[in-house]
Amino acid sequence: MKTTKNKMYGMLIALTLLLAGSSCSNDDERDPGNADSGTIKAKVDGATFTSNPQFSAANRISVGSTTTVTLQGNDSSGKGIVIVLNGVTGPGIYQIGGGANISISASYIEVNTSNPQATQTWQAPFDSSVAGEVTIDEFTETKITGSFEFTCKNSGNNSTKQITEGAFNL
Repeated sequence: MKTTKNKMYGMLIALTLLLAGSSCSNDDERDPGNADSGTIKAKVDGATFTSNPQFSAANRISVGSTTTVTLQGNDSSGKGIVIVLNGVTGPGIYQIGGGANISISASYIEVNTSNPQATQTWQAPFDSSVAGEVTIDEFTETKITGSFEFTCKNSGNNSTKQITEGAFNL
C-alpha cells in the first residue's frame, strides 16, 4: 500500500511539473508587439521588417521646453523607418497628422544603392487626416519603447504603404 501511495505521489508530482512546464513561456518566444533591444520592427504591407541594431538609434534634442525625438531603424538591405516626435513629454498616444499643426511624422524608405536617385520614400501624414499613431510606453533619458502604425504615401508615384504591428525599443 505504501509503495502504491508513493508511486501515486510521484506520478502526481511528475504530472504537475509537466503541466507547469507546458504553461510557461519559452525564452525564445517573444510578444509580437515588442521589439528586441536596439531595434524597430513592423510589417510593411504584410512583409516583416526588422532593423539592424547597428543601424538603429533614437536621438533626443531639447530646446527650451520643446523636446524632439527621432527614431530611426534601417535593415541591411537599405529599408528604413523614421519617426519624428516633436513636443513629446512622456508616455502616451500621439497621432500622426490630423490637421495643420503636424507634430508627429513617420516615413518608410527604400534606398536604391545602385541608383540613389531612384530611392523611394513614403511619408505620413500626406494630407490633413490622421495617418496613424505612435504609443510611447517608456520614455527616459536613456530608453524609449512603444508601438506604432501608419499609412504613408509616396509623392512621386502616389503609391501607399501600410505599416502595421510596429514596435521600437531604442
